[in-house]
Amino acid sequence: MVIGHSVTIARRTERARLARLAFRALHARRARHLTPHAVRSSRGFTILEIFIVLFLLVGLLGIILPRFSLDDSLGTVGRRLVGTVRSLQSLAMLTQKTVRLYVDIDRGVYWPVILDGKQEKIPTDPTWATPLKLSETIRISDILADQGKKESGLVDLFFYPTGRIDPATIHLMDAKNNILAIAIEPVTGAIRMSDERIEPRPLIILDRVRPFLKTAEAVR
Repeated sequence: MVIGHSVTIARRTERARLARLAFRALHARRARHLTPHAVRSSRGFTILEIFIVLFLLVGLLGIILPRFSLDDSLGTVGRRLVGTVRSLQSLAMLTQKTVRLYVDIDRGVYWPVILDGKQEKIPTDPTWATPLKLSETIRISDILADQGKKESGLVDLFFYPTGRIDPATIHLMDAKNNILAIAIEPVTGAIRMSDERIEPRPLIILDRVRPFLKTAEAVR
């Protein structure tokens, strides 16, 4: 009986040992066949995936960034120039003195002076302390004014205390030869902007307006 009992215990012990070995072998096999997805789930993104994401981001930036220029657009420069015209018109009416705007077509700069008798004085506002310059990518194609059409050189426009402005049409052009026209109406001072060239129209002055123009010319 003792011998039989010993054999039974030995068999049980051997089966337990074999079961443990089989479990260890199965666990090792599963570890060797662990999928990349499982590894990624436990450790986060792999380096390869990070590089792929960065590559896609760089590609998207290469497509998007060229659409946004660091330089001012044609419309931005045009609106700024219109704002200058309005400011000088108000300055002339406020000071009751004629304001003269110089425009250097070749250099793309412009600056105002106040006519005080025979002297030209720089406005006291710090905004006008130095000449204003157009954007590097924008140039003046031509200006139609009292002096005729000019594509280079110096052009001047007058702003009178009555609010009247010298008639002028300024054509701006960007690096792609897109046009922006700014037309200043002589009597009303209205300003039109167009993405096409504006040709001068014959000026019709009403009789009731002529006395005001003569007064402005006398001031000039």
